[in-house]
Amino acid sequence: MGKPLTDVLTLAAVSLAIAGQAFAAGDAAAGKAVFTQNCAICHSTDAGANKIGPSLHGVVGRKSGSVSGFEYSPAMKAADKTWDPQTLDTYLANPMQVVKGTKMIFPGLKSDTDRQNVIAYLETLK
Repeated sequence: MGKPLTDVLTLAAVSLAIAGQAFAAGDAAAGKAVFTQNCAICHSTDAGANKIGPSLHGVVGRKSGSVSGFEYSPAMKAADKTWDPQTLDTYLANPMQVVKGTKMIFPGLKSDTDRQNVIAYLETLK
């Protein structure tokens, strides 16, 4: 492999890493407000405290359908997703389309900014 190809591959890898981080570039404080208004009715942010939906404490990086003690839909159990920022962004835009058969009947957050802010907030829940 020649030097120019190595340089191109290195640049591509760095670009992908930066693009993946861009999804989490939101404002966590603004995200907490959006979360409180749209999500908190069904989801807790406390570890082990499930509500109508599973606890979202530690959700970033977690496998879908994996919170102990929560009864997921068969669709979510089979979804086999890892909740990274990009996957969360897609899911939060239209949950019922991304995981057909999910119990989550929320129409989604249509604003890119709101989604990025919520994801930034979720990343603080560790």
